[in-house]
Amino acid sequence: MKVAVIGAGGVGCFYGTRLLGAGHDVRFLMRSDLETVRARGLTVHSPDGDFHGPVAAYGDPAEIGAADLVICSLKATALNVACGLVAPCVGPNTRVLVMMNGLGVEEPFAEAFGARRVLGGMAFVCINRIEPGVVRHIAYGQLLFGHCLDDKAMTEEVADLFRAAGVDVVTPGSLKRARWQKLVWNIPFSTLAISAGGVTTQHILEDDGLRNLARELMVETIAAANGHGCAIEAEPLIEEMFTTTSTMGPYRPSMLVDYEEKRPLEVEAILGEPVRRARQVGVAIPRLEMNYHLVRMLDRINRGELEDTARNGP
Repeated sequence: MKVAVIGAGGVGCFYGTRLLGAGHDVRFLMRSDLETVRARGLTVHSPDGDFHGPVAAYGDPAEIGAADLVICSLKATALNVACGLVAPCVGPNTRVLVMMNGLGVEEPFAEAFGARRVLGGMAFVCINRIEPGVVRHIAYGQLLFGHCLDDKAMTEEVADLFRAAGVDVVTPGSLKRARWQKLVWNIPFSTLAISAGGVTTQHILEDDGLRNLARELMVETIAAANGHGCAIEAEPLIEEMFTTTSTMGPYRPSMLVDYEEKRPLEVEAILGEPVRRARQVGVAIPRLEMNYHLVRMLDRINRGELEDTARNGP
C-alpha cells in the first residue's frame, strides 16, 4: 500500500517505519527535519528493533499525491491546518487514520472527507523525538483503533495492516469510548507534569499528594465519559493506568517535552474539550477544570503570549 504520514514526529516516524519494514510504500511529510533526513536518513531507536536508513521525505503533501492510507499524526495544536495538509493525499479510495491526542480530533476530517473513510487511532507508547531525524522508542507501542461510524470491518482491515507489521493493535469497537479511555492516562500524567512544575511520571507516582490528585483526575474523567454513555468501570481502569505507569520509570510525557522546548501544548484537545463536554452533560469536574486553567495559563506564559508579571515581595 501507499501510505502517507502527515506529521512525522516521534509517533509518525515510529509507526511509519514499522509499515515501511513490512514492505509498504511509506512517504513522510516533514518540516524542520526534512533536510536532515534527506541527508542522513531516519533513525528510530527501539527495544523492538532499530531502524536506520533513507526514507521518502517530502516538504509538500502535493508531492506525495493520493495514497491508500493517510496517517495524520500531527499535534492537536495543528488541527486547524491538518485537513489542508491531508487533502492532497486523499483520492477516491483513501482511508484517513487520525492518530492525534484528545477529543474532537476526528470531526474536522469527517466533515472534510466524509465520516465513512475516517478512523481514529490512539498510541499507547513511550516515545520522544530526541534530535532532528532521530526518534527514541522507550517502551510499549499498542494502538487502539476505531472508526468514526464504528464500522468494524473497515477498522479490522486497517488494524490488520499494522498487525502484519508487528504492531499490537486492539479494536475496542467504540471510538468514543477509546478516546475517553486514553484521556484517563493523558489528563493526569501529561498535564500534571506541567502544572506540578515540570515533573516526570515517577514524581507523580511517588508523591502522595500528586498521586491522589492523579487518581481524582481519573475519576472525574471517567465520570465525564460515562455522562456521554461510555459505561467505563472506574477502578479496574484506574488500577491499570497506575500499574502500567509504574513500569515506565522517570518518563517525560511528550507534553512536558513540548513545554520545555516552548512549543504550543495540546491543551484544548486534552483538557479543554473534555471540560466542555463534561459541562454539556452536567458532570462536575472541579479538579479537571482547575488543571485546565492552570496548564492553559502556563502554556501562554511559557510561549511569551503573556508577560510574566511576577514580582518579588517587599
